[in-house]
Amino acid sequence: MTTRRNFLKTTALGAPAAALAAPALAQSTIRWRMQTYAGPALAAHVIDPAIEMFNKIAGDRMQIELFYADQLVPTGELFRAMQRGTIDAVQSDDDSMASPTEVTVFGGYFPFASRYSLDVPVLFNQYGLNEIWDAEYSKVGVKHISAGAWDPCHFATKDPIRSLADLQGKRVFTFPTAGRFLTQFGVVPVTLPWEDIEVAVQTGELDGIAWSGITEDYTVGWADVTNYFLTNNISGAWAGSFFANMDRWNELPEDLQTLFRVCCDQSHYYRQWWYWGGEASLRVNGDKMQLTSIPDAEWAEVEKAARVFWDEIAAESEVKAKVVQIFKQYNEDMEKAGRPYRYS
Repeated sequence: MTTRRNFLKTTALGAPAAALAAPALAQSTIRWRMQTYAGPALAAHVIDPAIEMFNKIAGDRMQIELFYADQLVPTGELFRAMQRGTIDAVQSDDDSMASPTEVTVFGGYFPFASRYSLDVPVLFNQYGLNEIWDAEYSKVGVKHISAGAWDPCHFATKDPIRSLADLQGKRVFTFPTAGRFLTQFGVVPVTLPWEDIEVAVQTGELDGIAWSGITEDYTVGWADVTNYFLTNNISGAWAGSFFANMDRWNELPEDLQTLFRVCCDQSHYYRQWWYWGGEASLRVNGDKMQLTSIPDAEWAEVEKAARVFWDEIAAESEVKAKVVQIFKQYNEDMEKAGRPYRYS
């Protein structure tokens, strides 16, 4: 006779409940290797919390092993390594990892495309950049998962910068596109491994850094080897993303894909307040760097030059022209909206 207890021991198909549980227990844990653009000190804020959260929730089903800047491959080779499947996932900007797409030039710090960190997620989620990035990366076998904002781009230098003339001849570590733009003002862009930057400033190989805001300068140690922080910036927020090898992404069950996206969103949220608060607090309370500024009227020349640069980039392809047009429309909308979206 079938009792309630006996019924609970079997399924509706008559198979023992344990038999259905066995396949799940027998499944091997999915393991990914992921590399970030950030060194350990910075990664503690921009990526560690999200991956720790993912691994804790995913448990035996999936674990991500995180590597820091240049640990598995140089940052400039991240895209190719991910495309080949040597690395399963990457956190970087398009520019630094040298992705062969039409949108690469817009990753990192595209000059004056954003004024504030919130501009970046709005551009991607409400102005159509997500769709463009998804299409471009799908062509090359990579999944663009999620884009977000980091800190603004300021100069941290050994000598004070108080005019455009002071930039002449300065050897500066910066991003490829930012460096391309800044050369017209006499800046000499220098490319070095991330972990070598502090020593390069100490030895005089570099005169400064245009790679971050003041929060990172203090967090990674650059504030210890530079003396001045220029309050003018060439971009209000670094635009970076999470990426994955397309085949590895497609192999994941939908719930793990969703979990990864949620953890990416948590990372974006964390950075929003960490950078926003940090930039203000360290300007006010930091004691390692003296603030300097270039007069607004003179800095307007740089902003004007950026619009010329935009048009030069737009002329290179239809996709680039489409992205530039989105930037123009967005900034026009923000200016029309007025305060607090734009103050000038």
